[in-house]
Amino acid sequence: MDSANQTVIFVITLQCADAPGIVAKASSAIFSLGGNIVENDQFTDPVTGQFCMRSRFETATSDVDTVRTVLTEALSEFSPTLGVRLETSRRRAVVMVSKFDHCLADLLYRQEQGDLSLDIVAVVSNHETCAALTARHGVDFFHVPVTASTKSSSEATLRSILSDAHADLVVLARYMQVLSPAFCAEWSGRAINIHHSFLPGFKGARPYHQAYARGVKLIGATAHFVTSELDEGPIIDQDVVRVSHARGPSDLVALGRDIERNVLTRAVQMVGEDRVALVGNRTIIFAQ
Repeated sequence: MDSANQTVIFVITLQCADAPGIVAKASSAIFSLGGNIVENDQFTDPVTGQFCMRSRFETATSDVDTVRTVLTEALSEFSPTLGVRLETSRRRAVVMVSKFDHCLADLLYRQEQGDLSLDIVAVVSNHETCAALTARHGVDFFHVPVTASTKSSSEATLRSILSDAHADLVVLARYMQVLSPAFCAEWSGRAINIHHSFLPGFKGARPYHQAYARGVKLIGATAHFVTSELDEGPIIDQDVVRVSHARGPSDLVALGRDIERNVLTRAVQMVGEDRVALVGNRTIIFAQ
């Protein structure tokens, strides 16, 4: 941002069926706003034919509605899904967690250090294990117990918390409860989960012990968007680490924690910066 010229930075995202002239019309609209493009990425998905673009541009025009109107009118013939955001307008995230705190701790630490691309505005948990950790970082904590008989009412409470927090995103940081299909549909493309495997992998309880019993040579983690099909959502980020036969289950658990928090943080960062385009059951990732 050039404070001498009082410019601001906008981030825009665009998705529509591919056609000639999209970039030209978008660029002309930005130019008409006195804008200067400082970063641009685009890609046409060969499977769906969807064109995806992310641009950052500086301009003296700070009114979001004006920018959105100019871009919408210029691109109307393409009927795009258009996102317009001042870069200083950060996404608001609610993190959900159960008993494992390593992913939550990493996200809260990065927020405290100013290294996170969004704001964690609340933490929700079905246990009280992470209450003290959350309090140390000055974030509101909500204990919402979940049992077989209270799933519906617990989810109603969750919806109320998300509404009051004006949440843009939900981050499941090792939240060990299954969300309803209705909730998954409601938050489609806005809820991120971390899975303790390089998908597809060992499902169910004690995954690292299953991996050890099978003598695996790689373990990993996968961050993906939440869908009603458990752990089958569009993948945002993945990573693996090589292990040897000399590594025991506790070693794999420790290595897994490191991978999980790194992968989840990267996914959260990319979504917070509008670098993830959702195309069917796949994602387009614009590099950082």
